[in-house]
Amino acid sequence: QVQLVESGGGSVQAGGSLRLSCVASSYYTCMGWFRQAPGKEREGVASIYTGSGSPYYADSVKGRFTISRDNAKKTLYLQMNSLKADDTAMYYCAAGCKFGASWSSISGYYYWGQGTQVTVSS
Repeated sequence: QVQLVESGGGSVQAGGSLRLSCVASSYYTCMGWFRQAPGKEREGVASIYTGSGSPYYADSVKGRFTISRDNAKKTLYLQMNSLKADDTAMYYCAAGCKFGASWSSISGYYYWGQGTQVTVSS
């Protein structure tokens, strides 16, 4: 049974930092982070492919967020710096990219975690 377990969310003031983690039950070549704010659609934040070039980032987080992974630990990370109130959302880990799908498409991943809440106060 596939499991993706996120952690690291919490409440922080604007300008602060958080690091999210996602532990997977299996190794996946492709993993990503998505987020969903209240009343909004789920959106892609970042994605990383083992053995490929640079990770992908949404324009809204470029320069502030960094996605990384530890393959030995089957763990995906999202380092979030200079957080803004607009970053407030439930953050989800995704794994197992579908061939030909965009990295930022929610239909492009087979597996999802339950999410971890990030709240940024201004």
